Amino acid sequence: MKVPILYEDNHLLLVEKPVNIPVQEDASGDKDVLTLLKEDIKDRYQKPGNVYLGLVHRLDRPVGGAMVFAKTSKAASRLSDMMRRQVVERKYLAVVHGKPRHKKGRLIHYLHKDSKRNQVAVVDANHPKGKKAILDYEWLESKDGMSLLAVQLQTGRPHQIRVQLSAIGHPIFGDQKYGAKLSKVGEQIALWAHTLMLDHPVKNEPIKVRSLPPTKKPWQMWQYDFQQ
Repeated sequence: MKVPILYEDNHLLLVEKPVNIPVQEDASGDKDVLTLLKEDIKDRYQKPGNVYLGLVHRLDRPVGGAMVFAKTSKAASRLSDMMRRQVVERKYLAVVHGKPRHKKGRLIHYLHKDSKRNQVAVVDANHPKGKKAILDYEWLESKDGMSLLAVQLQTGRPHQIRVQLSAIGHPIFGDQKYGAKLSKVGEQIALWAHTLMLDHPVKNEPIKVRSLPPTKKPWQMWQYDFQQ
């Protein structure tokens, strides 16, 4: 399997993560994006030995779209710092059940992850293991009982978008974990990492890449221009 490349230079590799493939090796033993990319770099550049590729953020296994990897340790360190300082803009598209009351909004929750069950829950603000999660959303369109939302992460918690949207009564289409009552078995989750914007960690130049969602259910039903 080839992972589509959106941007590449000596320091960075920005790609379009395929759906249903883990970002890094996990208990499933399935091929992962990090390994696929290392193999591709080794093959394309005829590199001997191990290939360095730094993982600085993640996408859930069922989710596809834009991701950035570091090809040097310098870039990895600086990208990780940029992620911590929340200066990398990560914009997503999501198809949710229902229609939010407000056209735009900011969601703030405290989340706790049960690692054994790989499940995240909204908890009280004074929960000893709760971590603050913030995202901004904008309603774009509604049709057939569903809505298309643009989402921008302000923090990077596990399953954050899925949990927060479900918490306000608008689970994502096809989300088998946080929208099981409304999702049918076999439906693909309609959450897509659409845009990544960052300053190059070495060249200090702005970089923007866009990944388009697949042209099938439920993405094909919207009039929205995914190129914008």
